[in-house]
Amino acid sequence: MRNLSEPNHDNVAFMIDTIKNKLRMASGAAMQASNFSLDKYEDLKDVYDIVAGKDKFSISEVEAIVSELGQLREK
Repeated sequence: MRNLSEPNHDNVAFMIDTIKNKLRMASGAAMQASNFSLDKYEDLKDVYDIVAGKDKFSISEVEAIVSELGQLREK
């Protein structure tokens, strides 16, 4: 198991990749780990914890998660 308590770019990349894979995101290429600041690490980890803890997602859940990730991205 990976230690995600350390805010670093490797952990951000791991969490983003896991989220993209679990959500089977067709537009996953648009979501790059480099778009996320370590300042938002805890918020990103919260989203990761939700996604990692579920096996299936409704369309509205996917939309809400993607919206939240959009809010966390650096502009």
